[in-house]
Amino acid sequence: MNDHQHTGRCQCGAVRYGFGEALRGVINCHCSQCRRTHGHFAAYTNAKLDDFQLLEDRGLKWFRASDTARRGFCTECGATLFWDGDGNDYIGIAAGTLDAPTGLQTIGHIFVADKGDYYDIADGLPQHQQRL
Repeated sequence: MNDHQHTGRCQCGAVRYGFGEALRGVINCHCSQCRRTHGHFAAYTNAKLDDFQLLEDRGLKWFRASDTARRGFCTECGATLFWDGDGNDYIGIAAGTLDAPTGLQTIGHIFVADKGDYYDIADGLPQHQQRL
């Protein structure tokens, strides 16, 4: 894949990625892992693995977050970038790492029972107890 319609990166640029196809709308994840990893709930979209390409990976490190998924982050600037579920044909991308314009909209919330007790979800978007 040489033509990247969309690109993104960490804060320092030690991890950069690209892909061509459109992304799924953004889902806010309120699980305890996302809140601890991001410092608050996490906003993720996803891209098909066969359309996704790492353009720079010198800072990329993978952390085995559970028995079923790993998380990718930059070892140089600490940015959280990816969620990669075992056996999926897509990779979750932290929406804040995408280069603008994204053309995306938030479409819902997952793991809402795990949300922090210091905020409310009041935007009227669909709320789900588990991952979609």
